[in-house]
Amino acid sequence: MNKIETIGILTSGGDAPGMNAAIRAVTRAAIYNGYRVMGIKRGYLGLVVDDIEEFTSKSVSNIIQLGGTILKTARCREFMSVEGRRQAYENMSRRGIDALVVIGGDGTLKGASTFEREYNIPIIGLPATIDNDLGGTDRTIGYDTALNTITEAVDKIRDTATSHERLFLVEVMGHMAGYLALNGAIASGAEAAIIPEKDTELDQLADLINRGFRKSKNSAIVLVAENPETGGAMGLAERIKREFPEYDARVTILGHLQRGGSPTAADRILASRLGAEAITALSNGEHNIMIGIRNGELVHIPLHDTANHKACIEQSDINLVKILSI
Repeated sequence: MNKIETIGILTSGGDAPGMNAAIRAVTRAAIYNGYRVMGIKRGYLGLVVDDIEEFTSKSVSNIIQLGGTILKTARCREFMSVEGRRQAYENMSRRGIDALVVIGGDGTLKGASTFEREYNIPIIGLPATIDNDLGGTDRTIGYDTALNTITEAVDKIRDTATSHERLFLVEVMGHMAGYLALNGAIASGAEAAIIPEKDTELDQLADLINRGFRKSKNSAIVLVAENPETGGAMGLAERIKREFPEYDARVTILGHLQRGGSPTAADRILASRLGAEAITALSNGEHNIMIGIRNGELVHIPLHDTANHKACIEQSDINLVKILSI
């Protein structure tokens, strides 16, 4: 492996609050350690079309508090092809980029692993997704901010639910993972969370109606994880209309509201720690890994293991929602 002199940074896939904090940390840690830094615009697309510029410390001034990503992001079909990755590698080589730090979620890290394998490029991944659905790390950049956004939104929805004695189904993101829905329910005092990891949507809805809401509540908030297989909150609302017409059920889909906003202190600190550690790892000759966090400690996980996300929802947390909703 050649000596690393220039490091490229990119953000890819869905944006997540804290990405800018990670860009800042990678840039400044790299410069501190004597590396040149190149910012790659719009994710892997920037590599394919050569949308790249040199970054200085000033380039990342006053961005730690910003949501989104100053590097922009995009989903790049061209990079999924052998020809597209070859073009990306040629542009990298022409720009003198010796290594990459890629910031994103599952698809981003899968792409990084493939690129590393084909061209033997030192790559470090940083987990940034509001879904918190990557293997090997307890938390991902953006998750805490999204959770706070959900909690604030549900607090406001509850005022209307209580005033009108309605059942509100609040759909949150998660990409087939129930972390946002479950922990959002605990944080907001919601009556239930319907998540992909537990049984089926139908069973969970029946359990809510028959054992909870019907007995003691004249209003309720239910957080529903997005799930294309069952139709999410809209699908559940149709079931309620058919099977439990005595309830006035309303749907709120928070959507991309959850992605935006200034990152919380927790996300800024996490992103900063992960970003600096990425440079340390490259300096030590490590590559093809993701920097994660477990039990408060930074860990290095092989990129190919990050996609092996298993349902790690604790049954005790599911029970807690039920206990606290009586």
